[in-house]
Amino acid sequence: MQASLILSLIAAYFGVLVLISFLTGGKGSNADFFKAGKESPWYLVAFGMIGASLSGVTFISVPGWVEASKFSYFQVILGYTVGYAVIGLVLLPLYYRLNLTSIYTYLEGRFGTYAYKTGASFFLLSRAIGSSFRLYLVANVLQLLVFDSMGIPFWVTVTLTILLIWLYTFRAGIKTIVWTDTLQTLFMLVAVGVAIYYISSDLGLNAGNFFNFLAESDLSKMFFFEDWKSSDFFFKQFLSGAFIAIVMTGLDQDMMQKNLTCRTLGDAQKNVFWFTIVLSVVNFVFLALGLLLTVYAEKHGISASKDDLFPFIATKANLGIAIGTCFILGLIAAAYSSADSALTALTTSFSIDILEIEKKYDEKKQVRMRKIIHMLVSLVLVLIIIIFKYVIANESVIARLFVFAGYTYGPLLGLYAFGLFSKWQVKDKFIPVVAIASPVLAFMISSLCETFLNFEFGFFILILNGALTYLGLVLLRRK
Repeated sequence: MQASLILSLIAAYFGVLVLISFLTGGKGSNADFFKAGKESPWYLVAFGMIGASLSGVTFISVPGWVEASKFSYFQVILGYTVGYAVIGLVLLPLYYRLNLTSIYTYLEGRFGTYAYKTGASFFLLSRAIGSSFRLYLVANVLQLLVFDSMGIPFWVTVTLTILLIWLYTFRAGIKTIVWTDTLQTLFMLVAVGVAIYYISSDLGLNAGNFFNFLAESDLSKMFFFEDWKSSDFFFKQFLSGAFIAIVMTGLDQDMMQKNLTCRTLGDAQKNVFWFTIVLSVVNFVFLALGLLLTVYAEKHGISASKDDLFPFIATKANLGIAIGTCFILGLIAAAYSSADSALTALTTSFSIDILEIEKKYDEKKQVRMRKIIHMLVSLVLVLIIIIFKYVIANESVIARLFVFAGYTYGPLLGLYAFGLFSKWQVKDKFIPVVAIASPVLAFMISSLCETFLNFEFGFFILILNGALTYLGLVLLRRK
């Protein structure tokens, strides 16, 4: 694809997002920015959350992962369904009952100020790094496809990307994002559908034999019960999936902020349950696309693999301009759908949890403070992504993202589990020590087990980390 066409697509797409921002911006109040006035239709939230959950990581990495891991990732997806049930039946009722803007406010009431600040800080760290991973992936692809040939350096690409996101979110925040995420999810799913259609046609597949082809392929093996020490072992992945859903959605300000914009608890629960069903189907479709891409690459002697596989075939494999156009639109949608909500959530959490602007300032000062914080958070994301350019390894981004999340979300899992399932009070001022020590111990245990026992924790590290935090809180309980 020509660079001029890609730039035109980016400009047109961005123009639509700015238009949506203009139509939904309202007064630009903090009530709109943080909660969308609690007027969001649940079905829009549910559909938009798919794009935010998938992001550029799933869009590129999951298809590229099939060659090495087959369909083992679907074991994690099945675990998600259990996790989302916990979110809908346990966490959402709690959040709505307490009428929370930031979900970490719960920790202050349950434990105290140190727990509250610790939970919010771990979210800020987790989300800033995780969102930067996602944006790095997309920015790198755009750099290779367009900006390298134009002589534009990577830092300019990243800065412009964040600037565009800031421009359409700075006024109304989550109120705008509920609508833009819906559009972005649609573009992402259309891109996958078009890719499957063109590649299937090239491989001689049609609606009648498509699923038979998938079932007969060695790459579609989904369940792994053979080696309990392997990171692909079913029960490890299934349980990890459940807890990943709980922490990366239910304990994540980014994802929960959208749910809390629904009018009622019932609407928010409908959103979560329908979202669970659709997300499972969509992830299976991404895995099916990965299988087709791998077979297509083998057939045509294409050496690209992992995160390079989908971008290369979509833009350079002579399948036509339609698949390339849809890929670029889907890629941009994947980038923005994750990054815009993350930028808003980070702004919300830092404003309310760390600086406590709602407690300290009047409405006008709160709005000014929030806008400044929104800009500063944007600059932080730019800096982190530029750093990733020089330190990230070749391993698939999705694996690194979830391994990292296992360490940073683990303390949140332990804190909320202890708060919800025990009545003990703890020595609040020591909670930060436990939250920092738990990931360190989890890393040491994981490394020792892999070295001496050949046992791989994989995504299961999240559960170990959460358990260590829970145990630490038990030791801190007041007698």
